[in-house]
Amino acid sequence: MNLKILILQPVKEIKIPVHFYALAAMLFWGMSFIWTSRLLVHFQPVTIIFVRLLISSAFLFLLMIVSGRFEKIRREDIWLLIGSALFNPFLYFLGENFGVKYTSATISSVIIATIPVFSPLIAWFTFREKISRLNIFGLFVSFSGVAIMLVSRDLSFSGDGKGVLSLFGAVISALVFTVFLKRLTRKYSPVTLVAWQNIIGALMFLPVFLVFESKKINEVRLNYDIISSFIFLSVFASSLAFVFFAKTVKEIGISKANIYSNLIPVFTAFFAYFLISESFTLQKISGIILVVGGVYLSERNKPVPVSGSREPGT
Repeated sequence: MNLKILILQPVKEIKIPVHFYALAAMLFWGMSFIWTSRLLVHFQPVTIIFVRLLISSAFLFLLMIVSGRFEKIRREDIWLLIGSALFNPFLYFLGENFGVKYTSATISSVIIATIPVFSPLIAWFTFREKISRLNIFGLFVSFSGVAIMLVSRDLSFSGDGKGVLSLFGAVISALVFTVFLKRLTRKYSPVTLVAWQNIIGALMFLPVFLVFESKKINEVRLNYDIISSFIFLSVFASSLAFVFFAKTVKEIGISKANIYSNLIPVFTAFFAYFLISESFTLQKISGIILVVGGVYLSERNKPVPVSGSREPGT
């Protein structure tokens, strides 16, 4: 074949399997708890969230501008967007980061993984969507898994109460956020929503950061672990993971896509053992299995799903 003709031939677009996007999103979200744990050694929770949101929003806005898909928010939707940003990322990330600080990366990921289990409840309460017995059974199974991880053999509470309450506060924030999200996703793309919510969230965190934590940041010496953890947390967990999950939802629907969220605590527990030396006991494995099983049951035969996924931050 003539070399000139070969060079001028259009390059075929490489099709990436949807399962790759789903697995990558869950891996990034699972790893986010580990990156957060590493940063908590050097910084307070609000500092981590503030920097994370700034980098993520800058990355997403740049992505929209370069791709020519920049969307402006309509005036009538501004307060709706501010309300959504109040619950996620502001309240959600406060609960998640303080949860990781006072418990562990694995326990945090397991509790956060129960968000899809509670989604049918908020859907029933807000939109009067039907809730099945399987959803309720999945809820009890997941709760039993969390209980196994938090209660010691002598029936004493092994988790830190502040951390556990913070994490369930994050779960509630994520569920309330879905009410706002359901209305906004009818008008705007997921990337647009995450970018604007992150920048609004950063502005909400700014006064808290300036008053309580800005002076402490000067005491930290930057190194590779700190910089890489911030970049991974911002670009991969708060940006690309959401874009990848949106692609997954578009291809296979949110009910099937949410089943992949079962892998988040699995990824967290696996990498936490190797990267930050967290214990990996039989009790913890049993709890993860029950939580994952409960989430799977709650996702089966779900009637009209609500966007109850993590980030989920994002």
